[in-house]
Amino acid sequence: MASPLAVVTGASSGIGAATARHLARAGYEVVCAARRTDRIEALAAEIGGRAVPCDVTDADSVAALAAAVGPRLDVLVNNAGGAFGLSPVAEADPDEWRRMYDVNVIGLMQVTRALLPALVASGAGVIVNVGSTAGRLTYEGGAGYTAAKHGTRAVTQTLRLELFDQPVRISEVAPGMVRTDEFSLVRFEGDQERADAVYAGVPDPLVADDVADAITWVATRPPHVNIDELVIKPRAQAAQHKVHRI
Repeated sequence: MASPLAVVTGASSGIGAATARHLARAGYEVVCAARRTDRIEALAAEIGGRAVPCDVTDADSVAALAAAVGPRLDVLVNNAGGAFGLSPVAEADPDEWRRMYDVNVIGLMQVTRALLPALVASGAGVIVNVGSTAGRLTYEGGAGYTAAKHGTRAVTQTLRLELFDQPVRISEVAPGMVRTDEFSLVRFEGDQERADAVYAGVPDPLVADDVADAITWVATRPPHVNIDELVIKPRAQAAQHKVHRI
């Protein structure tokens, strides 16, 4: 009997790579989708999965992913996303805002739209969208990212309404402070000092494996069980602006 099939976008690093590993350990064949071909090829070789280069913001690239997946899919993890910049609205860069909306909302929509027929065909498909606590509140300097992640949450909730009579479950896993190799470094355009300051003094931020474990748990519930949303934060983080630091 063939293994169930999962697709993870943004699988080249961080939460995406960790999720691919966790799903593989749970018995899935995992399609590792991301732009950085060398990374996903190495990951696919490690976990016995498949590497499919994909830019979720490019319609042709997403169509190629759907063709590679084929007619049936059990789990889709829409993990590709990102934050760029931390400027107040008065100094905002429209291009940064467009990039964030493009990957966190438009990209999610394009991948979901392309793979939905295969998820329905499985008879018990699961879509797990990786959101953020930034999709539930706002903070100074974060308007572009929080707007995009509120968009992720809105799309998730709308999908659940639109697919209520289809054999597909819709979930969102929304992490708080997660220390990964690249998220803050990308946000601050390679400024290691600013990236490190985000986590300075925090005794135990979440790591990618914590979130991947949560995603895998959500995806592996029985077919009649839908986890609408799961918010996961480190114990040290009470809110976006309330973090215990030593």
